[in-house]
Amino acid sequence: MAVETRWVRYGKDQEYMGYMAKMDQVSKNLPAVIVIQEIWGVDDHIQDVTKRFAQAGYLAFAPDLYAKNGKRIEDLRVERVEEVKAFLNSLPNTAWTNEEERKKALQELDEEKQIRISKTFERMFGGIHSDDYIQQLLATSSYLREECEISKGQGVASVGFCMGGALSALLACRDPQLKGAVIFYGTAPSENEIEQIHCPVYGFYGELDKRITSQVSCFAELMKQKGKTFNYQIYKDTHHAFFNDTRSSYNVDSARDAYQRVLQFFYDTLVAENRNGILDKKE
Repeated sequence: MAVETRWVRYGKDQEYMGYMAKMDQVSKNLPAVIVIQEIWGVDDHIQDVTKRFAQAGYLAFAPDLYAKNGKRIEDLRVERVEEVKAFLNSLPNTAWTNEEERKKALQELDEEKQIRISKTFERMFGGIHSDDYIQQLLATSSYLREECEISKGQGVASVGFCMGGALSALLACRDPQLKGAVIFYGTAPSENEIEQIHCPVYGFYGELDKRITSQVSCFAELMKQKGKTFNYQIYKDTHHAFFNDTRSSYNVDSARDAYQRVLQFFYDTLVAENRNGILDKKE
């Protein structure tokens, strides 16, 4: 059975856009998975991941956080994002968080390119906790639960990567109807926000990704103190973005293990409860 994909407009005034994937010939009663992008947007990799979850039997939906009213924001157009990616990939990893190092490298470029990269970098990396992103994600879960004919009335869970991992956690804090949230190497929410989580959360981290992974034990303790469900895996000798098979940080062993755990998590949170209820009635 083939995977059917399409871009969808949604939201109160159709202002949002997302990439939808589902198995062909299945048109209703599918639980939904929101796939939340990395900093690079809904690129080929995120579209591929979305199709993988569709192949597992879910309606998978990747909201394009960089698009408004059907098209990309000027500074966040695909070619602009790719230009920033190429620039960062040409530098040591330390430049990602070292402003002075980036400035020095930028000065070696022509002025027009400097301006473009600086503006796009600021829009990309300055909006990770943007309220606009959260509002779009809330609109996405509402659309999938209440309007989309394929998933209407079914449960919705989320999975996000890097920036999207942080947003997946924040969505769990803001959407009381979310069934489950998966974090791939994303920052943890604040203690006040954790108080609002009502669903199970699963996190996946790389041991060598110190900036993110150093937060995990504190996050786990806070979740435990507040009576929340949080499981996590920290993979030995594994870097940030280990699940992205287009990056040099990709770790096939860690990615394989994480993927099967995520599928089990989605089955447990989106499918098993309803399925068990049906089986009980038959008995």
